[in-house]
This record gives sequence, C-alpha cells and structure tokens, in this order.
Amino acid sequence: MSTLITQTWWMTHRRLQTFIRQPAFLIITLIQPVIWLFLFGSLFKRIVELPGFGAGSYLDYLVPGVVVMNAVAANMWAGMGALEEIERGTLNRFLITPIRRSAIMNAAVVEQAVSTTIQSVIIVLLGWLAGAHYPGGVAGVAVLIVASILLGTVFGALSNTVGMVVRQRETIIALNIFLLLPLTFLSTAFMAKSLMPGWMQGIAAVNPLNWSLDAARAALTDSADWATVATHGGLLVALAVLMVWLSTNTFRTYQKSV
Repeated sequence: MSTLITQTWWMTHRRLQTFIRQPAFLIITLIQPVIWLFLFGSLFKRIVELPGFGAGSYLDYLVPGVVVMNAVAANMWAGMGALEEIERGTLNRFLITPIRRSAIMNAAVVEQAVSTTIQSVIIVLLGWLAGAHYPGGVAGVAVLIVASILLGTVFGALSNTVGMVVRQRETIIALNIFLLLPLTFLSTAFMAKSLMPGWMQGIAAVNPLNWSLDAARAALTDSADWATVATHGGLLVALAVLMVWLSTNTFRTYQKSV
C-alpha cells in the first residue's frame, strides 16, 4: 500500500506540474460555464414564478447545475491527454517500469479532481457575486464540490478508457458532443423535476449528473437532507470506483495492442 501511495504521489506531482504550466487551459474551460451561468440566469430568472418550480431564485437553482455540467464537460476531454502520452511514447515507457497501473490512473484522477475543484469554487464564487445564496453554508458547498469531483471522475475515467482503446481524437470529441447536452437536459440542471415530462423524470432518476445535483441541492438547503446526500453520493462513489477500475484495466488491452 505504501508503495502504491508513493508511486501515486510522484505520478500526480508530474501531472500537476504540467497543469500549473498551462493555466490558460483552466481559464478557457471556464468560459462556457460562465456564459451559461449568466445567460441562463438572466434569460430564465422568472421561470421560478411557474407553479410547482419550488425555488425562490433561479440563480440559486442554476449554480449547482452549471457546476456539475462543467465537471462533465471538462473531464470528458481527459482522453485527449491519454492520447498525447501514447503518441509521445510516455505511456509505453511507464508501462515497462515497475510502476503500478493503478498509480498511473490514480494520478489522473487526482489531477482531474484538483482541476474540477478549482473550477467549481470559481463558479460558486461567481454565482455568489451575482447574487446567489447558499443556505446550506460551507457544508452544502463542500457537498456540491465533492459531487462534482465524483461526477468528473466518472466521465474522466470513461474518456481515458475510450482514448486508450480507440485511440482516435474524433471519437472522444464525438463522445463529448453526444453525451454532454443530452445528459444535461435530461436532468434537473436547468428545470425543476416536477415540471419535466414523465419520461424525462424517469431518465433523470438514473442519470449520474442528476445524482450529483440531488445530493448537492439536498445539502444546500437551510435544512439539509443528509439521507438524500448519502444515497445519491453513495451511487456516485460506486460508479466512480467502477469506472476507474474499468479504465485501469484498459491498460492491459492497450499493452496487448502494442
């Protein structure tokens, strides 16, 4: 176990150095969620007046949706990094060393978690500056950020899996386009569940993006529903562990192909 932790630390240190040298990437990836936050926040602010919406401020309702949507969008590009390491030969060199495959994937998860945390905090602060309120306080915001990290881990691991198996940028781009908007609009990111058609509500119930929203919003209320947080948070943890395991096992598939 200590060997795995040490190897994960050094692999994470390597990835974070690259991340620090490219701060522009962090800023660029925030442009779209900021546009969604202020565009949708202004355009649909009166939607809370609809009977059954159940929120006093649309901006309060929207911030968690933008945070989790950004987590999916940013982490779905993780496979591009895997492709770059394959093309440079870096991944091949790691795979012939004694380093554990899980350490390589753990480092990717930690680096993506750091990036997602920074972006989520910035979006929360921008929402607060625009007038959003977080009755759940620091604990509620923390649950929102952890939920976004877990969701990002799920889709980051999926992207890495596709990158190592298919090894085509076009496939990762197509996967991003195919999943992001349908998953977002088949959730309660922008619309209250009570106002969604029945078939949409059914899909939202099994949508991981919606699990993170349910957990976050349950914690952000002035009387937090910790049972809902635990239930949906547990589902996210289980799915994240499964996807990381799957992504780690694709190393074997990749090794057989080279």
